[in-house]
Amino acid sequence: MDAGLNLVLWGIRLAFLGLLWLALGLMARALLRDVRTAARAPAAALGRLIVVASGGQPAPGTVYALDAITTLGRDLGSSVVLDDPYASQHHAVLTFRGRAWYVEDLESTNGTWVNGARVAAVAALGFGDEVQIGEVRLRLERGRP
Repeated sequence: MDAGLNLVLWGIRLAFLGLLWLALGLMARALLRDVRTAARAPAAALGRLIVVASGGQPAPGTVYALDAITTLGRDLGSSVVLDDPYASQHHAVLTFRGRAWYVEDLESTNGTWVNGARVAAVAALGFGDEVQIGEVRLRLERGRP
């Protein structure tokens, strides 16, 4: 009886190990498929900003491709450099969260405006909305692949 119980326990252990290896193999296959798909897919831009009006630089019609986090301001390290006397060094930041864009004023002196309304903290943006920083107006549009 002791030998039969030992044989059953070994069978259960081997079955458990087999199921564990099968689960690991399926997970590795799924991860590999996702990596290959991501490598083949063209990188589509998340969005773009088009300068609608400006008192200087950037010139109207200038287009900026957006990253998931895009900074705006006079500082040369900003993603979008605004040569406007009413823009702060680090004026605002655009972030892409989930499936939506948000703009946040970084405690600038003259504020950030969306469609004519001042942004108090964080405001949601839709495609076609206009963001104004100083005399520069920028329109958010869908990205192009």
